[in-house]
Formats: sequence, structure tokens, C-alpha cells
Amino acid sequence: MIAANDVTLRLGKRALFEDVNIKFTEGNCYGVIGANGAGKSTFLKILAGKLETTSGSVTITPGQRLSFLEQDHFKYDDQAVLDTVIQGNRQLYEIGKEKDALYAKPDFSDEDGVRASELEAEFAEMNGWEAESDAESLLNGLGIPTELHQVLMKELTGSQKVKVLLARALFGNPDILLLDEPTNHLDLDAIGWLEEFLINFENTVIVVSHDRYFLNKVCTYIADIDYGKIQLYAGNYDFWYKSSQLRIRQMKEANKKKEEQIKELQEFIQRFSANASKSKQATSRKRALEKIQLDDIRPSSRKYPYIDFRPEREIGNEILQVENLSKTVNGVKLLDDLTFTLRHDDKVAFVGGNEQAKTMFFRILMGLEEPDEGSFKWGVTTKRAYFPKDYTDEFDNDLTVAQWLTQYSEIKDQTYVRGFLGRMLFAGEDGDKYVKVLSGGEKVRCLFSKMMISAANVLIFDEPTNHLDMESITALNDGMIKFPGVMLFSSRDHEIVETTANRIMEILPNGKLIDKVTTYDEYLASDEMARKRTVYTSETDDED
Repeated sequence: MIAANDVTLRLGKRALFEDVNIKFTEGNCYGVIGANGAGKSTFLKILAGKLETTSGSVTITPGQRLSFLEQDHFKYDDQAVLDTVIQGNRQLYEIGKEKDALYAKPDFSDEDGVRASELEAEFAEMNGWEAESDAESLLNGLGIPTELHQVLMKELTGSQKVKVLLARALFGNPDILLLDEPTNHLDLDAIGWLEEFLINFENTVIVVSHDRYFLNKVCTYIADIDYGKIQLYAGNYDFWYKSSQLRIRQMKEANKKKEEQIKELQEFIQRFSANASKSKQATSRKRALEKIQLDDIRPSSRKYPYIDFRPEREIGNEILQVENLSKTVNGVKLLDDLTFTLRHDDKVAFVGGNEQAKTMFFRILMGLEEPDEGSFKWGVTTKRAYFPKDYTDEFDNDLTVAQWLTQYSEIKDQTYVRGFLGRMLFAGEDGDKYVKVLSGGEKVRCLFSKMMISAANVLIFDEPTNHLDMESITALNDGMIKFPGVMLFSSRDHEIVETTANRIMEILPNGKLIDKVTTYDEYLASDEMARKRTVYTSETDDED
């Protein structure tokens, strides 16, 4: 058990948290949610003891071990991958090191033997003999192959390091597990593995995540942070949303009844206060009126952008023809003989772990890269807008947000341009910010405004949910579902893939393509074994 007791945290004059009392118990998974800036990550740091509070305290059941997901991807660069994971249980790791050091002594004494015996007992009690195999199992489950387990952390890619740090946090069956955005940079396969791990985890989990599907799968409670307070709801994210909306409706209805009662009492008092025979009743109603208190209903601090992609022209029947397209980079074949035709109602999700191949394919379709072999042809009625995974160059300039968007608009009128910015929460002076100082989430919202103002009828998204809060992801999801044109996209957000796509394509590790007209969940259920086989062949759906 871990609990926050009257916790207050002030940042200058602002109270980020004030008199927070909340208890997290064993056997439950708590999803911590709230608007950007509400303090989700800060609260996890407080629970982990990494941040001092202004007042109040955090208590943990004596003897319980807490594990916290590290965010510094370079902290363990000079250590081996397997050692990094095992160090997640620091006590076990230190016992193993001390034990090995004793046995390595050339003058091993009787006293050393006694100490070694004590250490062996502790090591066995903590399942030390299974440590390496447990660590390897975690790494393999998250997609880090065995051949990388002994290499140094600095030899891994950024996404691989994220997986190792996650394995480190999970290692050794901690009593309390704190996870801040654990699904960031994970592919959908790794997220699915993590979901199953947490569902079967018997201790306490507290997790911050913007992934709605993930929260729905693993959470038994939702801790909602708003206005410096934390409200606990039983159930998963969807249940929280329905419960919170119901609570607001009930409070509004209760206030409406109270307002009607107040009006009746006021009318009676005004009518009969001067009437001697009714004066006692009027006085009684005055007392009743004084006791009626309306509920203080504060609107949520959450802000939802309005994402609406409206094409300027209807798309024709000829959309995209890809024939025998191949691409090799640094000796690795990313794309191997891709052939398919897009239909006018296709919303295609590119899934699987071959992220470099997906990005390369999108860049080829946008004319930013050339294929080695094969060809592709867009239909004459198509107009395309692209969300790149790496958009650094887009914002490497001295333009304001309004100036930046105006350069992409056929209509140069400021009122017209700022209308699109307002939908993306850049109202008033926010449009005068310089783009190079924007946060990651703000830059993503700028790119959405650029795609909206383009009025394209073909949209291509390469991982658009990175850096977005829950509200922006929800708005994007709604916009993608409503979009009447053709869409190609990759996303780690299961909910977006499942609710948007009607066709699934997976570029396999050898560059071959699986192409199915189906939903994502149906694809996972029907092709789970086919996706894992060693020999891949290109597949085409007969419905095409």
C-alpha cells in the first residue's frame, strides 16, 4: 500500500496540489489522468520520493519495494543490457555482486564463508538464481532479442533503450510499480505484451498514460487530477468518462431543483412577510432558504481542440497504384516488391514493428525519397497532406504561429488563418508565439492546422499521437473517423487503429507486405500466427 496524506505542492504562488489524500492498495492498477500541466508526472515523482512536497507526506507499507520507470535514456549507456535490467532490484543486484566478490578472493576466510552463506540464503529467497532468465524473458517479451542482451546500452536505438528501462522497472516483482507513459515509443506488439503483464500483475500499479485502449485494458481505478485535487473512480477509462459526465449532469439537475425551490421560497417570503398571520411561516422559509447551498460546478480544466479535415473536392475512383516497389537502405531491404491498389473509401493502418520501413514508404509516396525498383501513381483527383514522424525542420525558423500557417494557406486573410489556429487552441496572443519555442504537443497541433487548411482528400499520418495529451488524441481520433477521404497512417494508439482503419497492411521484417481488408482486432485474431512465422510471403485479400 502507498498513500498520499494531506499532500500540498506549491510552485511559486500556484498550488499544483493542495491537501491531497489518496490511498493505492494491492491488487489494483490505477490510471492517473488529467489535462496537460495538471501534474500527473509530478505526482508520480512525489510518490517515488524523487520530489519534496510543500507539506504532507507519502507513506508506504514497511518492507515493500517501489519501482519507478526511469526517463533518462542515457543514464546506463556504459552498462550491459542484462545488468541494467537486473539492477532494477538494487538489493538483489548488490547481494549478487558482494557474493561474487567474496568467492573471487584469493584468501577466502572462515568469516568470508559465513558471510557468503548468509548472502546465498538472501539471494535464494529473492529468487536470485532465476534473475537472468527472468530478465531475459522480460526483454524478449518487449522485443529485445537475445543477441542484444549482453551489449552495452549505448549500442541500442532510442526505442530499444525505452524497452530496456521498462523491463528494468518491471523486474523482480516490485510491490509498488510506478509507470510514467510506459507505452511511449513501444510498437503495438510490445504494448500488447505489457498489457498482459500488468493484467496478471498481483501488486500495486500506478500508471500515467495517454493511451485510452491501454488504460481500458489494465486499469481497475482511475485517479483524475483537476484543479489540484485527485478524484478516484472505480473502473477503467471509459467507465471514468461516463461516471464523470453522469456526476456533472446529476449536480446540474440537483442545482436546477434547488434553484426552483429557492424561487418558490423567495416568492412566498416576498408575498407574505408583511402578513401578520403568515409571518411565522415566512420566517421559517427564510431559515430554509439560508440552508440551501448550490453545488459548485467547475468546468474541467481540460481543453479539446477541434480537428476537422474537410476536403475541397470529392475523390475519384483512381487513388493510388503501387507496383513492385522496393527499397534498400544500408544493405537492409525495407520494402520488397510491394504491390497494391487503393480504393476510394480506404483508411489503411500500417502496423507492426518495422517502423523504419513504414516511414520510408510514406516518404516515397510524398516524393521525398526514390524507390530502388518499381513505381507508384497517384490519381489525378487526389490532393495529399502529410504528417511526418520527424518534423524538426518545419519549425526551424523565426516565424510566429500565425505567420507559419499563413504560408500554407491559399487564402492569406488573417481572420481566416487564425480561425484554424483557434480550433487548435492557439487563441489570441498564442498565435503570436514563435514556432521554434513551441512544446512538442503544440507543434503537432500546428501540423494538424496545416493539414486542415490544405483541404486535402488524402491524408498520410506517420505516428501523429506522439507528444499529444488525451484530449488532443481523442479529438484527432474523432477527426480521422469523420474524414470522408482516403487515409494511410501508422499509430501506436490501438484505439485509433481499431476505430479508424478498414484495411490493415503490415510491412514485415523482410520487407514483404501482408494486406488485409479487415479491422485491426480481427486482423490480430485471425493472423496472429501468420504474422510471427519465419518465412514471409506477400499476401493479397481477394476482396480487393
